[in-house]
Amino acid sequence: MGAQWKAKHKDLAANAKGRLFGKLAKEIMIAARSGADPGSNARLRLVVEQARKVSMPKDTLERAIKKGAGLTGESVHFDHVIYEGFAPHRVPVMVECLTDNVNRTAPEMRVLFRKGQLGASGSVAWDFDHLGMIEAEAQQAGADPELAAIEAGAQDFEPGEEGVTVFLTSPADLDLVSRALPAQGFVVLSAKLGYKAKNPIDPASLSAEHLEEVEAFLAAIDANDDVQNVFVGLAG
Repeated sequence: MGAQWKAKHKDLAANAKGRLFGKLAKEIMIAARSGADPGSNARLRLVVEQARKVSMPKDTLERAIKKGAGLTGESVHFDHVIYEGFAPHRVPVMVECLTDNVNRTAPEMRVLFRKGQLGASGSVAWDFDHLGMIEAEAQQAGADPELAAIEAGAQDFEPGEEGVTVFLTSPADLDLVSRALPAQGFVVLSAKLGYKAKNPIDPASLSAEHLEEVEAFLAAIDANDDVQNVFVGLAG
């Protein structure tokens, strides 16, 4: 959770499929501003690969590319906004939003943070590192993530869920490392910029009831249509 919070329950994850496609469509539209060809647009290539891996419908993907590149005549504008603060029980959280109306999103975030505490800009960010985060799977048993990280130029790596390794990079090296990992025996599942807590809280220090309150808070935040990612200072 110290990197990016994800819904733990499969039923929640299944219900969130439509929201996932919506979030990816926003990222595709923003990336496509720099060109509709993934071959010459690294940012677009990464998010298109991610969309394909979660089986986004082809027509939805292509429509998002054309819309973002200005090929449909529609105007697309999203503001990138970060909200910082605390979940219940002083768990630090950073919420990344892409919104077409900040005047709608800001009050919605204030309401959602009522069960925690919304902070000013910089109030929590100092305790997070801004990093490239690459989720990758080994193509064969025995692939060494440490060696792959060194050879591909990643800063570090850590085990993720279900056999996935998370490779951490400087923001500038995200695409470079993503391109290098396949040669080291790893298939890239996703690649994005994000925030990782420097001093995450040990969940064991919270009671089961308090953890449930934190999970409920995070789920409510994540369900907002303008929220792209939720980064939490909770270990594990």
